[in-house]
Amino acid sequence: MLAVASAVVVLVATVQPVSAQQQDADYTVLVETGAPLPAARAAVEAAGGRVTAENAAVGTLTVKAPATGFVRRVTAADAVFGAAPVRPIGHTPRSANRQVREQHEVETEHVGANARPAPQGQPRTTAGLDPLDDALWGLRLVRSDIARARQAGDRRVHVGVLDTGVDGTHPDIAPNFNRELSRNFTIDIPNDPNGDELDGPCEFRGCVDPADRDDGGHGTHVAGTIGAAANGFGVSGVAPNVSLVNIRGGQDSGYFFLQPVVDALTYGADIGLDVINMSFYVDPWYMNCTANPADGTEAQIAQRTTITAVQRALDYAHRKGVTLIGAGGNNHEDLGNPRTDAASPNYPPGASYPRAIDNATCLNLPTEGNHVISVSALGPSTAKADYANYGTEQTVLSAPGGYFRDGLGTDWYRTNENLIRSTYPRNVAVAAGDVDADGAITPQGLAAGVARYCDATTCGFYRYLQGSSMAAPHATGVAALVVSQYGKKDRARPGTLTMSPDRVQAVLVNTATPRACPEPRTVSYEDVGRPAEFTATCVGDTRFNGFYGYGIVDAYGAVTRGGDFL
Repeated sequence: MLAVASAVVVLVATVQPVSAQQQDADYTVLVETGAPLPAARAAVEAAGGRVTAENAAVGTLTVKAPATGFVRRVTAADAVFGAAPVRPIGHTPRSANRQVREQHEVETEHVGANARPAPQGQPRTTAGLDPLDDALWGLRLVRSDIARARQAGDRRVHVGVLDTGVDGTHPDIAPNFNRELSRNFTIDIPNDPNGDELDGPCEFRGCVDPADRDDGGHGTHVAGTIGAAANGFGVSGVAPNVSLVNIRGGQDSGYFFLQPVVDALTYGADIGLDVINMSFYVDPWYMNCTANPADGTEAQIAQRTTITAVQRALDYAHRKGVTLIGAGGNNHEDLGNPRTDAASPNYPPGASYPRAIDNATCLNLPTEGNHVISVSALGPSTAKADYANYGTEQTVLSAPGGYFRDGLGTDWYRTNENLIRSTYPRNVAVAAGDVDADGAITPQGLAAGVARYCDATTCGFYRYLQGSSMAAPHATGVAALVVSQYGKKDRARPGTLTMSPDRVQAVLVNTATPRACPEPRTVSYEDVGRPAEFTATCVGDTRFNGFYGYGIVDAYGAVTRGGDFL
């Protein structure tokens, strides 16, 4: 909890008058470390704002205030660290405002690329595996298929999915979905202040989706990779017996607001989640910088506020025993030597401008945040995917993320099977035109590799995607198996297990499958149609390098040898 200072903080005496005619906007205000919350509330009111919610765990206030001038006025108070407009500040790789974003293009590169339809799958009898698992090369690469004979996960282990939501009714998710603990920290936004459609129409009262709903599809795909049930139906996940908890912090459109993300992290920590998967990055700034000279004063304040608020939330979760897994990112760059950021701010549309990035003062969050295990993405050949970020500063582990252009010169090149198949909400499939109203897969869906599996009572749908968003949940699933195998009973929460996140990381790192840098170490992707900008150089040795970190996560090694490192 934020420490409460014993002395009363004196607020700035001179406050500029605020016009009643100004349109109000929403802000996240971050309380200065050690300052009392009452003093921060008073500063908000003096600056013309009104507090609507608080998160005492990290010291944030959600505020309604005039659309202009508020950030500077409130930040001048001693009790306030800074403030940031509550606009989309993080997103999963998805199109927003109907504009195709680079990240969305990465995940769905195979759509419309004349890729051959993927096999739809036939029932099989292999013990512990499900009918469509033959297409899950990632499951085999991390050796979950053989690990489950020893440890398939424990229901007492709770894994949080901080994403666009989780379809708790999907036949492969429902058996492991914990509806009681799941929460949605977002409110759908039909239109933003600029009149742009963000989340579409509100389907539920108050524009709040139920906690078992996913209108984006990204979170459900992530959840399936982590822990789809091994129930003889559809697909199974890396840890098919653990409990899945939706801690939704992302909008339907794929944007993430600062406050919902912070609230989701602290809530997950407070209820005792063992692992949280974070397959998103913080924006509108791809890189959040403390004082980039290209930015205006309020933009600098907003980025400093974002950095500090996210770091506090990550620190809080770590102290509470949460293992934090983050997607390394899809911008094909060494995060220790970042290129010019030309994409920020990416909201509102058209607002971006080029910014030189100082690695020492700029962060890509949450993957460069405190205590986050950053995961790089691989293809089925174990080559670093062309889109994947890398670097010795950030990459801790690597995992299957899919690589459409893997296998140049083979029959697998540019095929759906090179991607990651996982669970797909029916409502999203219908809205996207991949499935018709009767549940039949359309020609568009077949070309994109959408699959259906049915039994006598229900049908489930599945899709292919690629990205570091798909790599992180493989690592999250293995982390959940580690807690299942070596965790102890949590005395504070009867009926659950717990394990120090530092010990979980020690097992993951020391049991990962080592992978040396390729030879030559500099890899060009021009043969597969990428520009020279994608060229990447691997630095390090077999034990640790910028492409693979400490190696490829290994479920079997973790549950059989992990005890040697505790």
